[in-house]
Amino acid sequence: MCTLFHDYYADLHIHIGRTMSGRAVKITGSKTLTLARILEMASAKKGLDIIGIIDCHSPEVIAEMNIMIQQGELKELSQGGLRFQETTLIPGSEIEIYDSSCHGPIHVLAYFPTIQVMENFSNWMSQYMKNIHLSSQRIYCEGRAVQQKVRELGGLFIPAHVFTPFKSLFGKGVHISLTEVFNPQLIDAIELGLSSDTNMVKNIKELQAYTFVTNSDAHSLGKMAREYQKLKLMAANFSELKMALHEQDGRAVVANYGLNPLLGKYYQTVCANCGKQLSADDTLCTSCASLKIIKGVATRIKELSEPYVDERDRPPYIHQIPLDFIPGLGPKMMERLLHAFGTEMTILHRITTEQLEEIVPQKIATMIDLARTGQLHIEVGGGGVYGKVQHK
Repeated sequence: MCTLFHDYYADLHIHIGRTMSGRAVKITGSKTLTLARILEMASAKKGLDIIGIIDCHSPEVIAEMNIMIQQGELKELSQGGLRFQETTLIPGSEIEIYDSSCHGPIHVLAYFPTIQVMENFSNWMSQYMKNIHLSSQRIYCEGRAVQQKVRELGGLFIPAHVFTPFKSLFGKGVHISLTEVFNPQLIDAIELGLSSDTNMVKNIKELQAYTFVTNSDAHSLGKMAREYQKLKLMAANFSELKMALHEQDGRAVVANYGLNPLLGKYYQTVCANCGKQLSADDTLCTSCASLKIIKGVATRIKELSEPYVDERDRPPYIHQIPLDFIPGLGPKMMERLLHAFGTEMTILHRITTEQLEEIVPQKIATMIDLARTGQLHIEVGGGGVYGKVQHK
């Protein structure tokens, strides 16, 4: 019997902005972030097959999911996940760990198959948090205890944006090894973050046991799917996702799509005081003499690397610039493209330059083609400021 696989596009790290009351809030430059709006954007405009929302531990979000099920807008899948139109929602949580072994806070992601399991995890976390209603809240227990609870509930545990200078595993959390804080056997994947890619980390030996995921870490609707992965699955559900992360029975991540790391806002080492970009060896700013230096991801990765070559057969990491990074491509032009071609995934992966030229000016069509093949000139980012793209 032939197993029928399909390609699915997944972005597993989306935020719902929330206030102290637990209500959705307006993020600058974005429409109000609610569960419904995120799902509508993911399905109708982004063209994502799978989306992970990492505020689902909030009682308000759990209640909202249950209401959407009652109203027939969400359908629970037998193999885990919830179906909304053309997109599967994977309930998730982003947690900030700062236990006795950490040198700084670490963000991690946890995903679960059902609302009930998510609610069980939320109830457990509420014993160790000051306010379970908020997103990405610090948990006051050991990192290994969080891992163990996630595994006990059948969830997935993924350290988030692991090299960024703040609130990450290697940015602040540990000196040289993830074993300082976590049980390596209870990690399901590693999220690289916007300022790194597969090639940059090929000499970090302890990471080679894990599948790499590339997610947008989006705090606004427009930033969804600026990074994502293509998965080889039989269906878009939690069980298939879990098998893909562990490369079981033919399931796998077959491509990572992400920003060129040079565009990432923490790629280069930068002076925190004046913003001057510095070399890896600089211990004080060569411009203002400040000692406040934000170490770049590229520098941190070099510190962790060793004479070792990753022999694992990794999927391609495709540098792809999101459509909203392209100069001259404004909201009205984007709407024309979406009206003509349906979703951003279609525009990025299926539409020819000639087809684009029928809808937008030739210059913009050419820019889109160069952007989706990583051929635009890049002004390097760092210190919390994204890089910029220009035509070569």
